[in-house]
Amino acid sequence: MTGPNSQLSRAERIKAQLEAQLAPVAFELNDDSSKHAGHAGARPGGESHYRLRLVSPAFEGLSRVARQRLVYEALKAEFDAGLHALSLDLKTPAEAITKN
Repeated sequence: MTGPNSQLSRAERIKAQLEAQLAPVAFELNDDSSKHAGHAGARPGGESHYRLRLVSPAFEGLSRVARQRLVYEALKAEFDAGLHALSLDLKTPAEAITKN
């Protein structure tokens, strides 16, 4: 990936992109690549498999699939550049409060 964010790690780029587009009130991203060594899409340097927990008002009124599409669209460049898997836990602020 080239451009002004090319010196950032993939996790930093993911965070910056999602913060810019979805204004999350909670954000947790974990690189689970080491758990997938030897599996399809795994890369020696990691940064291929992530787990994301994101709470955003942007998800209000959206189905689970529509929320996922928003995230995938925001991260299209990362998927094109080798991001292989992203496990998603996407909630509205109200849902995050009632689930805790």
